Order: sequence, then structure tokens, then C-alpha cells
Amino acid sequence: MTVSQATRLLTGDRMKNVELSRQQHLDLYYHMQLNRAVEDTMVKLFRQNKIVGGLYSSLGQEAVSVGTASALEKKDWLAPMIRNIGALLVKGVPPRDIFTQHMAKYTSPTLGKDGTSHFGDLEDLHIVSPISMLGDLIPVMTGVAMAGRYLGQKIVAMTWIGDGGSSTGVFHEGLNFAATQKAPFVLVLENNGWAYSTPVKRQVPIENLADRAKAYGIDSYIVDGNDVADVYTTAKEAVERARNGEGPILIEAKTFRRMGHAQHDPAEYVPKDQRTYWEERDPILLHEKFLTANGFLDDATKKELEAKMDAILTKDRDFAESSPMPPPELAEKGVYCTGDDCHKIAPKWERDKSEVMPPKSSIDASWMVEGFGRGKSSGGGVAPIHFGDTAQSEERKEVEEKLSPETPEEVVTEEVIKPSAAKAVAAKSKNGAGKKNGGKDADASKTKPTAKVAAKVAAKPAVKATAKSSAKPSAKPAAKSAKKPVAKIAAKKGRR
Repeated sequence: MTVSQATRLLTGDRMKNVELSRQQHLDLYYHMQLNRAVEDTMVKLFRQNKIVGGLYSSLGQEAVSVGTASALEKKDWLAPMIRNIGALLVKGVPPRDIFTQHMAKYTSPTLGKDGTSHFGDLEDLHIVSPISMLGDLIPVMTGVAMAGRYLGQKIVAMTWIGDGGSSTGVFHEGLNFAATQKAPFVLVLENNGWAYSTPVKRQVPIENLADRAKAYGIDSYIVDGNDVADVYTTAKEAVERARNGEGPILIEAKTFRRMGHAQHDPAEYVPKDQRTYWEERDPILLHEKFLTANGFLDDATKKELEAKMDAILTKDRDFAESSPMPPPELAEKGVYCTGDDCHKIAPKWERDKSEVMPPKSSIDASWMVEGFGRGKSSGGGVAPIHFGDTAQSEERKEVEEKLSPETPEEVVTEEVIKPSAAKAVAAKSKNGAGKKNGGKDADASKTKPTAKVAAKVAAKPAVKATAKSSAKPSAKPAAKSAKKPVAKIAAKKGRR
């Protein structure tokens, strides 16, 4: 069973049989070819020491970037990662921007402040810059999707993640957040078999990473990442579903990274037979065979496309190489965004704002919790979040007094003793309660008490209340009786 067949079985009748026009097929072919040609040019520049940063190849993965990005509309947003140059080209980024960016030239989108792929275009192309911390773009693009929905823009946001990045905590947190908010968001998981030098089977115990979507209650697709037409039709369906309120959606594209993690990595850890298998499934060659077999591509058309690419690459490479490096005084500028003088920050409403403002959008900002009731804020209004009845500030003192715990209850013991001992104890209480007594009373030491004597209690205030005297006791409490005491609750109760 091929990957494509497995995809259709997993998605069932939801998969549409989308027929692409000849021009659509040629556009996909052209952008994959352009993707590879741009990277081949940068490899040459890298070896000439003209690329100042890292260089990451998408060789063998072009169909994923091109196919998924082609499913977006101009108004939609995307955030690429290091192997998604094809997505930038589809969105309209010229090769010169990619060349100058990696060469850190003053004419680059970041004016030479970055030597890799960290650049975007918020105003026109709707591209969010890559974030090096893998997975962080997922919650960011979820936020973009939610903002677009709030403003009535009917947009879809898309980003990419690798198989290794899908093991990060923020992947799960971000996808769960997107699912909870039902964001119009599509996440493309490029399963290229390796997270640097770690194979997928050493990362996760499952065969299909798309199965992770089940944990968040969202739909997913598995697609042959080397079949650009299949990638496009799958992504197109996912994008439209997300736009219509069925998002988010996860797409796992099974593909292969034919180069190392970066230019410095020879990838000698990859088995030769695995590399050979995937080289035979080159996405550009596969689509070229399809186009030729269906009469969409002939020699004349192929030469025309190649001539077009060569002209663009030659012109843009010459521009990049002749561009100056940034001046030293630029270093202190543009470090932080300072507002409108950096770029204008303002919402672009495409709906009547009253639809999302009170009173139309007003709801009772209170959670009813069964058994607890409805809370109030300190100002007397309804608290936005509460887990029980809360009082207003002016009632706080009274409530605290009512809820303060009582002092421990007095406990008395009843013992059976001789009457003479009771008289002796009573006499001492009247005549010498405040005087020191060097020893125990002779009569009391020989006999057992018959009176009720207050026992020790845990709280000091209760002891003082029982004594009602500033004098120290003249006699120690009677010895414990062999009989078990019978506890009685004292009539007097106090509060702290």
C-alpha cells in the first residue's frame, strides 16, 4: 500500500477528488524547481564563504512546502521554518531577498541584522518570521488565526513543524490551545525520518504522528510528502475546512531529508539503502513524469520554465553579491519595535466592530458552580471567575468574625473521692490561692478528690477564663485516676 492510498483510507470519503488544471500542475512544478535552484545557488555561495549563517537544505522535501503553501490564499498567513523556502517563493518572496538575507547584506529584509531565515512580511505577504525554538510558532500562529477571526478577515494561518519538533512541550500545548479555541489553523508536520541524527522510531512509539491529533479531538491527514499534487489537494481541503470553522487540522507529510541537518552535517548516520529508496522518489522527477505522461509538459515548455528561472536567479544573485554590508551605525537601530515609527500597528477590521462589542457580545461574566452559587467582586459586581460565594469588601470583617473558629471547649473530669479532700481543696481556694505552697496538702495527698477539677486545655485563654484569678495556683491538679474520665462540655464558651 502506498502512502497516498493509506491517506485516502484514513480520511475516508472526506477526501475530495480535486482535478487540477494544467496551469496549476505547471505552477507546482515551477515552484519546486525554483525552490531547488535557489538552494543550489546558496550552496555555491556557502562554499565561497559568502553565506555568513547556517544553511539548511530541503532537498527531497520541496513538494511539502510548495504543495501546502499553494493551498493558501493571498490574505492567509504563514510562518515558515528552515526548510520551507518553497513556501516563501509561493507566497511571493523574490530569490534576492533570500540571497541577501543569508548573506547579511544591507539590502536584505532585515538590513543585514540576520544571517539566516529569520525575516517576514507582516504588511503585504502576511509572513511571520521563523522562531528558532521549535514548536513556538504553533501558539503564535494560533493567535494570528484567532485575531483574524475576531476581525472578520476569514483567514487561515499555517505553519510547519518537523518530526523532532513534535516532541516538544509547546507542540502539545499549542495544538491543544488551537483545538480548544477551534482556531482556523493548519499545522503541517514534516516527517522526514530524522531529527538531526535521531530516527523517528527512537523518538516515538507510534507509526503515524498524525495520530497525536486524536488527543486534542481534531482531524488529521496523512499524505505522501513526495507527491506534490496529493499534498496540494489535501492541504486545500484542510485549509477550506479550517476557514469554515472545522479547524484546527493536522497534516502529516511523510517524506525524507536527503541532506544532513545543515551544510556541516554529512549525514553518515543515514543507511545507504534508505537514501537510495528516497532518491528514486524525488518529488520533482515524480511530478515531471506525471506531467509528461498527461501531456502537460513538453520539451518546449520545460525549456521555457528553465530559462525563466535562470534569468531570475542570475539577476538576483548578482544583486545580492553587489549589495553592501550594513553600516556600523545601524547596529543600535531597530533592536526593538518602537511602534508606528517601526511599523504601523493597528487592527484591520473587516466586520462591524459592534458585532464583537457590548451589548451584542455581552454575556454574564460569571461562572455558576453547582453547590456554590454566584460570587461578587469587591466592588459589588459579579466576579468574572469564582468558585463559591464571596462577599463585598465592606462585609469582609463581619464575615471573618462569623467564620473565625471557636476556642477549644473546657473539659472536666469526674472522679469518685473522699469528701474530706473536697473540703481541703475548697479551703485552700478561699484562704491561700495566691500564696506559695511548699508541698501537697497532707489530707489531699492521702485521699482522692471528690470535687470536679478543671483539666488542662490546649488554649491558654480558656485556662485563664477558668481560673479567674491572677494568683498562681497553690496546689497541683490531682493525680490521674485509674478510672476513665467522663468528659463534659463546659457551659462557658469563648471566642478568640
